[in-house]
Amino acid sequence: MSSKNDIGTDSDATEEQERSGPRHVAIIMDGNGRWAQARGRPRLFGHHAGAKRVREVVECCPELGVKYLTIFAFSTENWKRTQVEISGLMSLFRRYISKEMKALAARNVRVRFIGDRLRLDDKLVRLMDELEHETEGNDGTHLTIALNYGGRDEVARATKRLAEDVATGLLAPEDVDEETLPRYLDTHVLPDPDLVIRTSGEARISNFLLWQSAYAEYEFIDTLWPDFTAEELGRLCRSYGTRDRRFGAVKK
Repeated sequence: MSSKNDIGTDSDATEEQERSGPRHVAIIMDGNGRWAQARGRPRLFGHHAGAKRVREVVECCPELGVKYLTIFAFSTENWKRTQVEISGLMSLFRRYISKEMKALAARNVRVRFIGDRLRLDDKLVRLMDELEHETEGNDGTHLTIALNYGGRDEVARATKRLAEDVATGLLAPEDVDEETLPRYLDTHVLPDPDLVIRTSGEARISNFLLWQSAYAEYEFIDTLWPDFTAEELGRLCRSYGTRDRRFGAVKK
């Protein structure tokens, strides 16, 4: 299994970089349905508008100094929605990947997917694998898409793999600590998020990156995701730069 240090952690960034802006931004993209309903349109219309917004946000990351962008596309709880909406979303994911693959590769974007793929249809999983393979040599913006993802589910799957390694003798029980579990998470090659943004006015984290966001800064904004702009992301990144992150310590 790869180590989290394969790409880098917060220790790689200087204190000046930490204060100037977030290196890793994670976004709960909420509000597509309400955006559509406010316009008298079906919820899927809002999801299509939201997918277009992703491109603008990805494109502005290099200018803002955001190296890692993680977006919450579909949660393990979203299966509770209507079959019409679920089918429409899965179709949208397949079309988005097919349409954006060459553009993402050309922009030097590295794409990864996190979440449990077992419940997803074979065609979608093949496209996800293809996009990851197509962009694996890129080192510009690292875009991670959480698809059929839940923080509790992720920790449960990681714990199961860790327990299997203990049972087979690959890992000693006394060596299991808070530095061990992250190596088994879906995000094991990514640094923890510095800034987590949730759009639409809801002030909850909805089972997103529970372990990784222990010391992240949060922004809950009223903007619905299809209305979220690069300018607003820039404002939030600048606001982040004014925060004093002590990670439980006292500033000397």
